[in-house]
Amino acid sequence: MELTDTQKAIIETVRDFVEREVVPVAEELEHKDEFPERIYEGMKEMGLFGLTVPEEYGGVGESLMTYALTVVELARGWMSLSGILNTHFMGCYLINKFGTDEQKQKHLPRMATGEVRAALAMSEPEAGSDVQAIRTKAIRDGDDYVVNGQKMWLTNGLRSGIVMTLVKTDPEADPPHRGMSMLIVEKEPGATKPAPGLDCGKNIEKMGYKGIETIEMTFSDFRTPASSLLGSEEGRGFRQVLDAIEVGRVNVSARAVGVATRAFEEAIRYSQERKAFGKPISQHQAIQIHLAEMGTTLEAAKLMLYSAAAKKSSGERSDLEAGMSKLFASEACHEIVLKSLRVHGGYGYSKEFTIERLYRDAPFLLIGEGTSEIQKTVIARRLLEKYKI
Repeated sequence: MELTDTQKAIIETVRDFVEREVVPVAEELEHKDEFPERIYEGMKEMGLFGLTVPEEYGGVGESLMTYALTVVELARGWMSLSGILNTHFMGCYLINKFGTDEQKQKHLPRMATGEVRAALAMSEPEAGSDVQAIRTKAIRDGDDYVVNGQKMWLTNGLRSGIVMTLVKTDPEADPPHRGMSMLIVEKEPGATKPAPGLDCGKNIEKMGYKGIETIEMTFSDFRTPASSLLGSEEGRGFRQVLDAIEVGRVNVSARAVGVATRAFEEAIRYSQERKAFGKPISQHQAIQIHLAEMGTTLEAAKLMLYSAAAKKSSGERSDLEAGMSKLFASEACHEIVLKSLRVHGGYGYSKEFTIERLYRDAPFLLIGEGTSEIQKTVIARRLLEKYKI
């Protein structure tokens, strides 16, 4: 794949930053479940929060491909860092593509610098992949919307200043997706009760994906200006969120490639250092088989990621490619991490080795932005549509 000089410079800068600032402290921050304030500031200084924001709004104006390659480098160091960016990037994408001129001018410059970060509120206790089953309502009352409902799994939910919130503005619409809209909800970052009727719940404890908060959010007669409607027309929210999810699936694919890359690197290094039966274990055929399978699968995952990112960057419909990439890369990552743990033997089960952290992070990628089972359903439907006889 040919990269521009700008892309090469960005990726090299991020890679150096990860090696210098992330790799030495990732294990400590992970086990403390501590938000990486210093690393976050470094990401701001590099301009990563505005990587895809147009230059006219103070961003770098780079493509989704550049963003995907950046996520690979960040996830290779610590997957949680890519989570800090993902929902923020989806918020930038939604406002830039669907927002009014006023919304772009108001939000994008501050988002580009990282001064304001975004979260995405889509899932609910009773609605995950079944997006049309959401129950959160936003009913117009004069110049405001009155919002009631509960959202779950908000990455960056507490520290964000903007929450892109999927709601039903017409709860009686049939089919339901025609009554769904997206709101740009503004709130005070870091406050558990940032406004009357808005409550940011406690951090949800997770198996992995530490250092970044994942919360629930409750709306109880919360009022937000009518101007917070994304775009200028109700009923567009379902289409908007599906578009953003395609971007999110490319992001998860990139995370998977990053985590898998690190797992492969750890295994191939360890296999040449560790000796058993008088020679490095890399000289034993059983270990060589693991390494060969890991390297081949990783290369295939990279190529699928590049294909999906290029298709989405071109502006074409890419739900098929994004779904395939997310499915393959996340499953490949899980497989590679497990093989790496096997190569490490007993040490792979120790918290002193990086592979233990990667092993806990990998399962999230099988679930985030739609489970593997959902991806297969989406892929099958698109294939039947594409090859209809």
